[in-house]
Amino acid sequence: MVDTTDAVFAFVAAAVITWALVPVAEQLARRLGVLDEPGPRSQHTVSTPRMSGIAILAGVEVAGWIWLPHNSEVTAILLGAVAVTLVGALDDVFDLPALVKLVGQFAAAAIPVAGGVHPDVLTIPFIGGFELGWTAWPLTMVGIVAVVNIINLIDGIDGLAAGVCAIAAAAMAVIALSLDRTEAGILAAITAGGALGFLRHGFPPASSFMGDAGSNLLGYIIAVASIQGALKTNAVVALAFPLVILAVPILDTGFVVAKRIKYRQPIYQADRWHFHHRMANKGFSQRRTLAYLYGWTLVLALLALALRFVPYSDNRGNFDPVYTVLMAAVILGAVGVSVYLVIVLEIVKLKRTQESDS
Repeated sequence: MVDTTDAVFAFVAAAVITWALVPVAEQLARRLGVLDEPGPRSQHTVSTPRMSGIAILAGVEVAGWIWLPHNSEVTAILLGAVAVTLVGALDDVFDLPALVKLVGQFAAAAIPVAGGVHPDVLTIPFIGGFELGWTAWPLTMVGIVAVVNIINLIDGIDGLAAGVCAIAAAAMAVIALSLDRTEAGILAAITAGGALGFLRHGFPPASSFMGDAGSNLLGYIIAVASIQGALKTNAVVALAFPLVILAVPILDTGFVVAKRIKYRQPIYQADRWHFHHRMANKGFSQRRTLAYLYGWTLVLALLALALRFVPYSDNRGNFDPVYTVLMAAVILGAVGVSVYLVIVLEIVKLKRTQESDS
């Protein structure tokens, strides 16, 4: 109960601090000339400040230092948060080359890993566990950087990345706290609070963008919270929850990267193949696009929560018939929503004849 209370206070603090400081970040961005100008890939029509990620960082750091346990892992996590936000802020100001930005992200990811945030044993159901040894460090760093860039890539319209992260982090907080993963739960709650605090300013029509500073930070903390939630437990099972919750941005990134590879374009090159671009091409407004993608993320978050809390099995091969039917209905519902959005709305077009319209 104390852990849950701490998580709630941390969530509220991060939300309020971020909300209060976004206008300050907007003024700083305007003074530095860090403005996002309307362009062919954008859906905003006026110059918009894009460094409000530093306001999210302030909310995360204050709430983190107060409500997270004081140990070397937490210290490394919070220092890494500063580092990854700095990389994003520099990219917002100077438009860093892709390789430089990637190196900076790996350097930031190395900070929590060096502080002990990495699994030593990987446990696979029906197979057993095995020691990761020295590979734990690079694998964890790759995982953190991958999530950072997944969140960065979906940050294409007002409020999308912040809203998806708020939903995902809130679900992760509930699951982590239920598994007695206190640090992961509070960290995820802080992430949800920071994202929600920014969303007050970032929802369309947005007065401010979080920029790479914010998307880097949110992706980093979600990744680290996922890893913290997997420590000292079944790593594969624990990591399955965030994979389900983050399925929308993961699918979006996978689809876009596959398209870029197919057409022999650099995977870091910007384009209009993201889910939100396809919805815009179908005439969706920004708010309607957000409603669909928020809803999809929420359905998958509810699926993850159901997998955690619905007692359909005793983990010994015995299934409760009523709860099993309920679980099957939840799974079918999530699959149905996903199929509707992917196929019916033609987010992914199946016919080769349609490729020319994409």
